[in-house]
Amino acid sequence: MPGIWETNMNFSLRSRSLFKTIAVVLALALPTALAISSADARVGGGSSSGSRGSRTYSAPPPTTTAPGSASQFNRTYTQPGAGMNSAAAAPARGGLFGRAGGFMGGLAAGFLGAGLLGMLFGGGLFGGLGGLSSILGLIIQIVLVVLVVRLAMSWWQRRHSPQAAYANADAGAAPGPQANQRSGLGGGLGGFGFGANANNAPLEIKPDDYESFERLLGEVQTAWSNEDVAKLHTLATPEMVSYFDQDLAQNRARNVVNKVTNVKLLQGDLAEAWREGETDYATVALRFALTDKTLDRNSGTLVAGSEQPGEVTEVWTFARRPGSGWELSAIQQTN
Repeated sequence: MPGIWETNMNFSLRSRSLFKTIAVVLALALPTALAISSADARVGGGSSSGSRGSRTYSAPPPTTTAPGSASQFNRTYTQPGAGMNSAAAAPARGGLFGRAGGFMGGLAAGFLGAGLLGMLFGGGLFGGLGGLSSILGLIIQIVLVVLVVRLAMSWWQRRHSPQAAYANADAGAAPGPQANQRSGLGGGLGGFGFGANANNAPLEIKPDDYESFERLLGEVQTAWSNEDVAKLHTLATPEMVSYFDQDLAQNRARNVVNKVTNVKLLQGDLAEAWREGETDYATVALRFALTDKTLDRNSGTLVAGSEQPGEVTEVWTFARRPGSGWELSAIQQTN
């Protein structure tokens, strides 16, 4: 018996020692994990967010500054396929017969459904009460007629919409003002750049534009560090500001504040620039120096990051509407 008891005590002591070791390892690893997750606490949180109009799901070309590929968007309001031709961008329609496949398709579907139901109840589409043997059959016929009329009206509207007119134009024809194309700037709902020409209209970027990009790089970082959401609204699209606001709220919940200072552009070049309807887009690769540190909101002690400056390479997309200046529309990390 004493031997068994001693063995159990040794086992208990070894178990306690093991648990203490695990607790020490976790205590040491947790701050490291938090530091790693907060290392990219700068604007955008080290992720890829925003929209690039119809090119949101197309990788920007590599450049000398960013020879690798840009990461796909982790956060974007743009839906896949938005900004392509009108047929591809048309939303799927629900209902009894799903998406309408044109007027004749919808009409055929309506009459096919009516015929099947008529056979089920013992009559045709216009069999009346006697053929259907109940008021239920008449109600079903009325519903089917309403569906057919709605499908016909939907087809007629799409047929005569500006989008369809543009899609039926010659391939080499320039889009007219009646197309009313919008890139979805701010709304983040994707563009309505119908046809290849609308999404590939070349755009000349001038020296003044490059100066605006460099200025926005610094001003966005400063407004972020000051948690000045009102200022961010003047520098970025509403979509991007919504992401900034979410990230700032997370920092407040963790009782920390991220400070990005000493921002200096080291190298930058243009990846691509184009026009979609009324909106201009410019995607630029930026390599810049910065000091990125996260501080405790109360004590000001360093929680993550470093007091030493570092370098970052990101791909920023700017957007501009008529009568307005450039705004930050997307940030992508580089691989």
